[in-house]
Amino acid sequence: MNDSALYAQALPPGPVDPDVPLPLLGGMTPAAFMRDIWHRKPLLIRQAIPGIVPPVSRESLFELADRDDVESRLVSHFRNRWKLEQGPFAADNLPSLKTRQWTLLVQGVNLHDSAAAALLGQFRFAPDARLDDLMVSYATDGGGVGPHFDSYDVFLLQVSGRRRWRISSQPRLDLVPDLPLKILADFTPEQEWVLEPGDMLYLPPQYAHDGVAEGECMTYSVGFRAPAYRELAGHFLAWLSETVEDNEELEGRYADPGEAATARPAQLPAGMVRAVGERLGALRWSGSMISEFLGTHLSEPKPSVEFPEIPEITLKKYTKLALSHGIVLAPGSIALYDRTHFFINGEAYEPPAELARWLRQLADQRHLSAAEVAASAALPDLMETFHHWALEGWLQFAPSPL
Repeated sequence: MNDSALYAQALPPGPVDPDVPLPLLGGMTPAAFMRDIWHRKPLLIRQAIPGIVPPVSRESLFELADRDDVESRLVSHFRNRWKLEQGPFAADNLPSLKTRQWTLLVQGVNLHDSAAAALLGQFRFAPDARLDDLMVSYATDGGGVGPHFDSYDVFLLQVSGRRRWRISSQPRLDLVPDLPLKILADFTPEQEWVLEPGDMLYLPPQYAHDGVAEGECMTYSVGFRAPAYRELAGHFLAWLSETVEDNEELEGRYADPGEAATARPAQLPAGMVRAVGERLGALRWSGSMISEFLGTHLSEPKPSVEFPEIPEITLKKYTKLALSHGIVLAPGSIALYDRTHFFINGEAYEPPAELARWLRQLADQRHLSAAEVAASAALPDLMETFHHWALEGWLQFAPSPL
């Protein structure tokens, strides 16, 4: 093991100024886009990124699809039959590039390529708690995944070749039964465009769409997290159960002095139901608890995320390098914060105010310069904390001194 795992490939993107017009959004400011377009209506942006060069080549994408730690899928529509296969895929197991109507989908490319991560970072005008990942779709002529809808907001950026998009605001979203893909049973397009490299289409949730490659093409999808409330409720109750040990109102055991003898021994005692109900009423939660749960839950990396094995480094050496290089959040790290907590990769901290300032800056910028590290280094235990996170693979050094 060498020290390369300790260093970032490139400096990660920082926050986006909400009030500065962006070519990415057709000249709109992020503030105006979020106010007028987001979650409301589609937007076609011609030349959102003029002269775009695919951050990930076709060959590099195929290499990623062959990895166990990368989620990939192969969708084909041969002989009018839809088929879905899960990766990894060796390059020689993929269909021929001359074969029509197949698509390779690779998730989380931003975790493995710094240029893809920088591209995803341009969309940080939406909260990190909502921003998910960058998916790359490679398709041969006629390739696509059929007419469908997403339950989340999505930006569809054309990076090479051409793709014809048809969209519809139709209210009926019934699916064809017994298919491996979620394909709409009825699709009535209302608008249609061909996207060239650099063009981008934004779609809000539940908007029906169908994209078909016209020749070989690559499309990048910037997706956003939209967790279902039932799913969140289940995770919240599991999280809440961890607070039971500290709840003094739940101390003791059920007791029933004076319980009368019964001729119906199988009947649940009404007194037990009442007593347990009264005690369970102690399971209350506040807005701050919900915020703590969300920060912990939403900062938890996906199961497929693996942090690199880090060589042992002493605190003294780590401090010296951090002070000369600056520090960077690893690509797979998720850092969030609320008014009182700092969250990183599923762990919650309650830092003092003077430390919280620097941790929030680290989360927003995704890095701290050498000067910022030096300014914060005098705070108690901070370098020990950074050292611990680095050994976990969560923090890296900047690629060159900042």
